[in-house]
Amino acid sequence: MTACGGDDGGGKEKGADSSSSAPADEKPKEEGGEGTTVPDTSRTLATINGSSGFQFVIHTATRDEGGFLTVTGTVKNTGNSSQSVPIQWNGSETQVRRTGRSLAGMTLVDKADKKRYYVLRDTDGYPLTTTGISRIDAGAGETFFAQFPAPPESTAQVDLQLPMMPSATIEIS
Repeated sequence: MTACGGDDGGGKEKGADSSSSAPADEKPKEEGGEGTTVPDTSRTLATINGSSGFQFVIHTATRDEGGFLTVTGTVKNTGNSSQSVPIQWNGSETQVRRTGRSLAGMTLVDKADKKRYYVLRDTDGYPLTTTGISRIDAGAGETFFAQFPAPPESTAQVDLQLPMMPSATIEIS
């Protein structure tokens, strides 16, 4: 097992709310200046519509230095009322369940190499993904990121999977 280095402050400290955590390549939010960040929304790699009224718009899947792949996007509530996000999105591992609400249940599947990639964890077991999203108002959205081990350079596409949502194929840049 290896640990990931180069902490850019995107990890979660115990007791801290990191729902606005984001990798260094995301742009600071221009409005509000509250230290929140938003992903580059200039392109859309995939849109995943779930039957529960949630929609994931995947904006980027970028290889980072050090062998990481960072996925960014927006999760939206397309319904007419405020909804709690499914607890299944947290993942089922004991180590990540203790960290609270997250997107640690997200995985990437490299069909060509027949491998599944899970959201990375920091040295304390916290998932390297946006945390703290528990409820989304009707018509509102929340930005997110999730960091994975990068598939081999020869892999150009992966399937993104999230519990209770259909899979989507995304291009890696």
